[in-house]
Amino acid sequence: MDLCVSVLVGLAVLSCFFLRNFFPYLKADCIHIVRSIGVGFRLLRYKKIKPFYSVLDRFLDRVRRHPDKTFIIFEGRQYSYGEVDRRSNKVARALQAEAGLREGDTVALFLPNEPCYVWIWLGLAKLGCPAALLNFNIRSKSLLHCFSCCGAKVLIVSPELQDAMEEVLPSLREQGISVYLLSDSCSIKGISSLSDKISQASDRPLSRDLRANVGIRSTALYIYTSGTTGLPKAAVVTHERVWAGCFIQSLCGITADDVFYVNLPLYHSAGFLIGMAGALDSGITIVLRRKFSASQFWEDCREHNVTVMQYIGETMRYLCNTPKKDNDKNHKVRIAIGNGVRSDIWSEFLNRFGNIHVRELYAATEGNIGFINYTSKIGAVGRANFVHRFFFPYTFIKFDIDKEEPIRNSEGLCIKAAKGETALLVGRITWRSPFIGYAGDKQQTEKKRLQDVLRKGDLYFNSGDLLRLDSDNFVYFQDRVGDTFRWKGENVATSEVADILTMAPGILEANVYGVKVEGHEGRIGMAAVTIKEGEHFDCSGTYKQVVSYLPAYARPRFIRIQACLEMTGTFKMKKVRLVEEGFNPAHIRDRLYFLDTEKKTYVPLTDEIYRAIASLEIKL
Repeated sequence: MDLCVSVLVGLAVLSCFFLRNFFPYLKADCIHIVRSIGVGFRLLRYKKIKPFYSVLDRFLDRVRRHPDKTFIIFEGRQYSYGEVDRRSNKVARALQAEAGLREGDTVALFLPNEPCYVWIWLGLAKLGCPAALLNFNIRSKSLLHCFSCCGAKVLIVSPELQDAMEEVLPSLREQGISVYLLSDSCSIKGISSLSDKISQASDRPLSRDLRANVGIRSTALYIYTSGTTGLPKAAVVTHERVWAGCFIQSLCGITADDVFYVNLPLYHSAGFLIGMAGALDSGITIVLRRKFSASQFWEDCREHNVTVMQYIGETMRYLCNTPKKDNDKNHKVRIAIGNGVRSDIWSEFLNRFGNIHVRELYAATEGNIGFINYTSKIGAVGRANFVHRFFFPYTFIKFDIDKEEPIRNSEGLCIKAAKGETALLVGRITWRSPFIGYAGDKQQTEKKRLQDVLRKGDLYFNSGDLLRLDSDNFVYFQDRVGDTFRWKGENVATSEVADILTMAPGILEANVYGVKVEGHEGRIGMAAVTIKEGEHFDCSGTYKQVVSYLPAYARPRFIRIQACLEMTGTFKMKKVRLVEEGFNPAHIRDRLYFLDTEKKTYVPLTDEIYRAIASLEIKL
């Protein structure tokens, strides 16, 4: 008997050793697959319910279950699920009476991060009206463009954004647009006050018949792309896609006991879908902030017992750049959800702020494929598994950087990339994974559709992103198509060069891009950088950094010193204008430097050096 027990114990130990060493991610894989199947069955059930069960219905169920539970905490004020529901009823009734809204009418929201954003959207949903979420940072031409392409006839504006709206008011009047200001009164011709009407409206529940024709494929939202490469595009977000965004919280292991910190803009899919709408599904409390603040971030988390945080773009780096404190690890945050964090910042963040499970994502608002790194492996944006690929078929294909198009074989089909190879991610368009496209922009929609990928007649969504799948099935983001450039016959990933540059002495931020040089093929590397406070650009130190860690073709030959880098509202770096301006010192006021291989340092880029480059006297 003792021998049998010993043998069994020994086998168990050997099994654990075997699984841990040869299948280290088996447990995480199994948990994620079970969660994925679970949310898949939920969505299937919601689709079959008649009438269609939307996120709004989920919210109303939460209201019935716990009306007094706090839903939103904002600037010292708490709003319960029940109060938010009543306020949304008042909004719906006011808009129904004043604007004559009916099911299917689109309403544009030009609002900052405030609680009213939530109940205005819920009120619109109760009327069956899609909402267009306008970026409150855009102005003039961009604002008019975003408003026009979604087909909205009503615009709701915050008083603090009134000046921006008045710039385009003449054009709005010409189009017959109804403009409502969230104030008790307004004396400006063509603008009506709305807050007074809301306060006078009844908070009685509205009939579900008002949205009787809303289905899972009906448009719920218009969310705009960040505009890093030009004017923003209005991605059509169906109710099915809203559910998909909400489910991310469940896939990350968030429960009803969590408190979610939303400091990203609600006009963005991360803040709206993953943060706020996801909270409706999970039935949790959110702490809403007007905008991200690195200095206040952890104080807010401690004060409100935050357990889940969001990040995007550079925000995690901003947190790491704050002065160190003795209580950096004194908080309850256990999960961080977001995308765009560099590997070195990821490691620094964990070392400084403790064992937080970072759930790095890869997704696009309009896309039909996404990944979640549910293992916390540093640097990866996700992990491939058979269940995910079955429901959302995708592949990685070879891509020509110069021509900016997929490489095709003699039969005209795309070529699958090998593991470890940087490749273009494409997702097959099916009834389970559709691609709806952009409102009012058929040309851009068609550009995103890729035909004859693996077989004649098939149709895929072109993500426009270059990723790499490694031998362990981890997925790594490499670059955006157009951001990667080619020099000396080699592909240069701007994100990798930027990572190296920001480790050089004195450099705070780096935005890397390729510029054309007369008489040369391809684009040569250039970087716009900002310098840490109290420091200077270290010509010799930066030279040593790029020479030590980058091959010759990837080293930025030109450096542009800026006071700040131009960002989108979601902390993504803009490159178009920088690329267009090039490196001519006669046209650029910023300090410019040139990598001088003979002097082995960066030197000021003078008119003389520029002319020597243009005349090919200096070889690049």
